[in-house]
Amino acid sequence: MASPANSDRKIITGPAGYVLEDVPHLSDYIPSLPTYPNPLQDNPAYSVVKQYFVDEDDTIPHKIVVHPDTPRGTHFRRAGPRQRVYFEPDDVLACIVTCGGLCPGLNTVTREIVCGLAYMYGVKRILGIDGGYRGFYAKNTVPLDPKVVNDIHKRGGTVLGTSRGGHDTAKIVDSIQDRGINQVYIIGGDGTQKGAAVIFEEIRRRGLKVAVAGIPKTIDNDIPVIDRSFGFDTAVEEAQRAINAAHVEATSTENGIGLVKLMGRYSGFIAMHATLASRDVDCCLIPESPFYLEGEGGLFEFIEKRLKENGHMVIVIAEGAGQELLSESMQSMTLKDASGNKLLHDIGLWISHRIKDHFAKKMTINLKYIDPTYMIRAIPSNASDNVYCTLLAQSAVHGAMAGYTGFTVGLVNGRHSYIPFYRITEKQNEVVITDRMWARLLSSTNQPSFMNHKEVSPEKKDEGAGKMTWIPENGQVGDQEEAVNISV
Repeated sequence: MASPANSDRKIITGPAGYVLEDVPHLSDYIPSLPTYPNPLQDNPAYSVVKQYFVDEDDTIPHKIVVHPDTPRGTHFRRAGPRQRVYFEPDDVLACIVTCGGLCPGLNTVTREIVCGLAYMYGVKRILGIDGGYRGFYAKNTVPLDPKVVNDIHKRGGTVLGTSRGGHDTAKIVDSIQDRGINQVYIIGGDGTQKGAAVIFEEIRRRGLKVAVAGIPKTIDNDIPVIDRSFGFDTAVEEAQRAINAAHVEATSTENGIGLVKLMGRYSGFIAMHATLASRDVDCCLIPESPFYLEGEGGLFEFIEKRLKENGHMVIVIAEGAGQELLSESMQSMTLKDASGNKLLHDIGLWISHRIKDHFAKKMTINLKYIDPTYMIRAIPSNASDNVYCTLLAQSAVHGAMAGYTGFTVGLVNGRHSYIPFYRITEKQNEVVITDRMWARLLSSTNQPSFMNHKEVSPEKKDEGAGKMTWIPENGQVGDQEEAVNISV
């Protein structure tokens, strides 16, 4: 392999178009670091495992669908234990922090980091940071060991507490340095991971032997590169309860409409997957696919048609959908929370009123609005997510012990990988409405796409992603006569 292309981004190139987007290592900025045999080689639990240690040259391809003349493309370093480690267990003082909104699996990840450090590597000193990033300098720490975290995976939320914002990088790194912490595990979404990247850069600038590992968390599944984020599977499963309730309500009355609002600030993955899993949904509305209410081909027309056909209807809407429709009458579109996220209006409540007002003089409808948002994100993770959380946590521990730093861990094409922070913070993952999955949903619900294929003009093509200009058949978006740009 060739040498790294630059110091900021550790890019390694090889023959046939091979590119490795590597993650930083402590030895990159601290010379002559001693290494030690991995304690796992003497761990009886792993004595029967063949080839347990990961080869240093193992990498995972970012894209697996290729053509004969396609270059080998971008790869990421494979996660897992190495034969040599850069920390002696007795010297490790690790800390764990959870930031941002709640998500199923937070406690499972915390538990498995603690148990992984203790049982696999013999680490005895582990701290929990209370209350998110500001807990580094504003609150006391919580001592953690396997006994303390034994059953926390059975609870929702996070036992460590969480918060948004509070990111004073200098104070955080001062606290890390003063306490003698040398491994930092940061669990949070894209905003949290951006903060983790800044913390790592300050640690590197000071020349500290501190490994910074991120575990990406977002219930919306909007983190790029990785196959999925933990908690997403649980959220989709729990969303079925709300959809089932909406379906029961809708089918039990004349012209019944069940309206369910699900999470999805910028990405409609939960709404899309819950709709596909349910088979009871007649219309799914997500942020990536603009829709309009009135006129030919609009939502009101479709609702009337479906009620006349079936006598009932179930609508699923993601929280970020349709925000442009109500932005003119409400002024908080530019306000943001402590994490920098836009404060969204309650599109579910707003559109339920619009539907009622529209049909008030036309026909009798019975609409029931269900918002299970906080019920979904507050539950414990299901079996699938529990397994996934375990593997994420252990992969993070293996990486930190092996001296890797400034990375986040995630599943890429079914394999756990170490991904540089910049790759998961440079953009958000979105539903591609020109992809087969969205086509499957439209086929399943038999809903209109609210756009005509002749009116969708691709402006660019970049491996299936680009921008399209969308103009509805009546030329209107809500009450505004303008085109809407769709990121796909």
